[in-house]
Amino acid sequence: MPRKLPLNVIREKNRHGTIVFYYRVGKGPRTRLAGEPGTEEFKQSYRDAIAAEQPARPRQRGDSRTLKWLIGQYMESRQWADLATSTRKARGNLFIQMLKNAGDSFFADISKKDVEAALDARAGTPGQANALLKALRGVFEWAVKADLTGFDPTHGVDRLQYKTDGFEPWTSEDVHKFCLKWKIGTPQRLAMELLLCSGLRRSDIVRAGRQHMSGNTFTLRTHKTGAEITVEFPDRLMKVIEKTKTGDLAFIVGENGRPFTVESFGNWFRKHCTKADVDKSAHGLRKLSATLAANAGASSHELMAQYGWATSRQAEIYTKKADRKRLGIRASKLVAEQIEIELAPHLNPGAGNIQNTEAKTTVKK
Repeated sequence: MPRKLPLNVIREKNRHGTIVFYYRVGKGPRTRLAGEPGTEEFKQSYRDAIAAEQPARPRQRGDSRTLKWLIGQYMESRQWADLATSTRKARGNLFIQMLKNAGDSFFADISKKDVEAALDARAGTPGQANALLKALRGVFEWAVKADLTGFDPTHGVDRLQYKTDGFEPWTSEDVHKFCLKWKIGTPQRLAMELLLCSGLRRSDIVRAGRQHMSGNTFTLRTHKTGAEITVEFPDRLMKVIEKTKTGDLAFIVGENGRPFTVESFGNWFRKHCTKADVDKSAHGLRKLSATLAANAGASSHELMAQYGWATSRQAEIYTKKADRKRLGIRASKLVAEQIEIELAPHLNPGAGNIQNTEAKTTVKK
């Protein structure tokens, strides 16, 4: 199948029978392009032709050379539709802010230095800067595959490096304070117990209901990764469910009896955490749940099965921490044993004893 040509590139056979390529917008002048499509020579020639042609045409609404147009096309693509709803919402907000200043820029003019400058301007919020890079990379990788451009300015741009553990995990003290404030029978207590025992994300906890139960076994296909998770609820949690008013299709419902949206649940739960003097989030409970499982010896694959991670990378964050803790304790015990075996016979029991030293000094006097 012939390779699809970039935007505004035409293929012709000259009078010598040779295949040549031109850049031409509408009925405008033609510019001969060097090299073969896909080569660096051709890509550079294509960029030069675009740059030379731009002053001849004023920027117009819907101009197919602008970044605004390109992002609009991307947001109508299958790749965009395949993203999670929460991802589309977050990236859409980033695009809105970015296009306020750069929407009329020609996307072919955007260079690697421009992208790096955009990240540097957001260095004070590195997480947001990296989110913008990821969003732009999605646009240009799609555009290159769709032959709308021959150059990806995000290629080779590194993420901003910063240390963060993300949402702060809950502690046993946090759980204790929450339980003192919200007794069994309240939806707040049920939400906390469900999050802790299941480790569900917000996008899944709002959908979880009795239809997902078979006895004590809970099974659900996660919204974010599409992985099917299976969890056995302990008897204690089953009793909490039975003593709490729930919805028909969701365990956790609002005062109106309807299930929460992902955003409204997060805000609702954080508000009631604050009332319990716990400045943490629902995701922090998921972290505590995974930490407890890892500390108990759960393997990476066991964690993946419960928490719905598609790869072992996230699971290993918890198993490595747990392993380091166990191995550190084990190593310290080995050191103590070797001290007793190899060094204890040579140690002077009175060495370093201040009282003995003072007593000897007194005798000498």
